[in-house]
Amino acid sequence: MRLVASRTPKPIPAGHYTGLAAQFDSAAIAKLGRFAPDLKIASAVFEVGAKLPYHAAMDSVQRYLAEQVVSDLARKMVFVAGPRQVGKTTLAKHLPGAQEGYLNWDIDEHRSRILARNLPDSDLWLFDEIHKYRAWRNFLKGLYDGRGPSQRILVTGSGRLDLYRFGGDSLQGRYHLLRLHPFSFAELQLSTGRELRDLLTLGGFPEPWLGGSEREARRWSMQYRSRIVEEEATSLEGIRDLGQAEATLIALPERVGSPLSINALRELLRVSHHTMSAWLDAFERLYTIFRLQPLTGRNSRAVRKETKHFHFDWSIIPDAGAKFENLVACHLLKWVHWRRDAFGDDLALHFYRDRDGREVDFVVTDRSEPSLLVECKLSDGDPTRGLKYLSGKFPNAEAWQIAAEGRKHYRTAAGIRVAPAETLLSRLV
Repeated sequence: MRLVASRTPKPIPAGHYTGLAAQFDSAAIAKLGRFAPDLKIASAVFEVGAKLPYHAAMDSVQRYLAEQVVSDLARKMVFVAGPRQVGKTTLAKHLPGAQEGYLNWDIDEHRSRILARNLPDSDLWLFDEIHKYRAWRNFLKGLYDGRGPSQRILVTGSGRLDLYRFGGDSLQGRYHLLRLHPFSFAELQLSTGRELRDLLTLGGFPEPWLGGSEREARRWSMQYRSRIVEEEATSLEGIRDLGQAEATLIALPERVGSPLSINALRELLRVSHHTMSAWLDAFERLYTIFRLQPLTGRNSRAVRKETKHFHFDWSIIPDAGAKFENLVACHLLKWVHWRRDAFGDDLALHFYRDRDGREVDFVVTDRSEPSLLVECKLSDGDPTRGLKYLSGKFPNAEAWQIAAEGRKHYRTAAGIRVAPAETLLSRLV
């Protein structure tokens, strides 16, 4: 499958912004204008430091999954999963009837209504965080099987909804799973290297990005990490040693870009291999981190047991090169998930490393065959030995070497694209 540019998001109707302009300064309005081209204010390059009222801005944003959610609701239940505070509830509440049909398991009154099956008089039932209810799968199965012809059911949650079974009946065949990711270069319709640097600094989560402050983004990331451990890890995963669990999350960012050693982590934090492995599994289920497996296939010299990990909040990565690699990993995973969830494409994201020291940062496979090879660099340079080797081994795969601060843009005789990062990232989603 050839890499194609993503669809351009539909503009928000101009009337939606009545009265908003008076609330924002010019820099903030310019940033909002990237989501709302109908807003009649001159566009300008966003600068880190511009402030934008978060909830007002989020009300203006149409996320890339919105049309797919509406389409899938006409056929089955829809599960929208993804990291905490990535915008799942906001996306869902913008659907017609969602405000009237909204129930949140974390709200006492709503939880009582769910348990009593005293549900809203709405054609759309929106259940938020219901996967924290031990019998949630049986509950939804009963609702779905007994629903009326016009009833739609939407479920959102900050964990992997396809994994939190808790022993209930299978919902197989009754739902579509859509995974919502943080903002990306393409979704934000960015175009310049300067904007890419802003995205690297602030991360892709809506609140720090729309806030526009590097200092506030750091504060948000620290509080986000604590909430993951204190709220999600305890209620969903049963983790009790909160101090050591948080210490694990603090230690992980420095290891991005290198093979992830569970032994090294457990020795550092003095816990068992089983405990450390369970914590990493939990953080992955909670969409805090994700791990990539190596590309193996027919290559007998490829490493097979190593994994690499990345964070959905790439702003916390201290090393500049690793941070850029993490950003690209998130962008590629977002594209892979979108193609899998919305189109049924059999894509997967890997990395490549062999025993001869050749490496390629990312390999996207289509039905187990490499279709896209991506090597990440901070600055311009010639294609790496690993990229040239793997490109020669899989000549039908697109091969890219992208640079965060690069300006060179050319194609080698072997067909490898050398380009600024924004050239590739703008073609994703």
